[in-house]
Amino acid sequence: MGILAFLLANFLISLPFRYVGNPDIYGYVPARLAFLGLALILPGMALAAVLGLRTYRAEKKRAKRVGAGIGALIGWVSFFTLAWFSAAFGLDHRDQAFRVVVFPNFGDSYAFYVFPQLIVLATIIVMFSLYSKRANFELRRRTALAGTALAMLAGFLVIITSFDSLGIAGALISTVSAAFGGYVSGMGYARAGGDDMIPPGAIIKPREPRKSQGDTA
Repeated sequence: MGILAFLLANFLISLPFRYVGNPDIYGYVPARLAFLGLALILPGMALAAVLGLRTYRAEKKRAKRVGAGIGALIGWVSFFTLAWFSAAFGLDHRDQAFRVVVFPNFGDSYAFYVFPQLIVLATIIVMFSLYSKRANFELRRRTALAGTALAMLAGFLVIITSFDSLGIAGALISTVSAAFGGYVSGMGYARAGGDDMIPPGAIIKPREPRKSQGDTA
């Protein structure tokens, strides 16, 4: 559902640019982010299943905030990662979704070589904040913020070394769309782990078992 919400938001945000502003945004953003959504859906489902088994349930309000934040981070990182793969493997010559080249000087800059290292390190840190069963919420929050800072730095390095207004617009649309998808996913995160994963002292109450009609009678 989070991926579907991401794709819907991506289309709706890009649609006005077909009639007002830069039509190139509508021409390449939906297709590129649809490619991204398809690439993320299966690993996303697998990671969601693992997350449900390895984490406590959370209050709905906090879960939606965390979901939106993680979604925005994924949208930001994934867009620049696609730009990196496009430069590394010449995807603009292989796939129609990449026919519009963004950040054209990225492949010739130092950021091209630093970017994957920062992203891998940021991913490890954020994954720890999500999947560590021993870490309390404060440690999770600090590590998530540290990973986010590294991911933001990686994206800004791409922008600084290869400034491109079309690419920036695409990155922002990807980030906002993924934040919406993450918000939707956070509703499910609030139910992760079931009743046996309610943290100590939480305000969440176990669900009452459903009564059958025979019991009611």
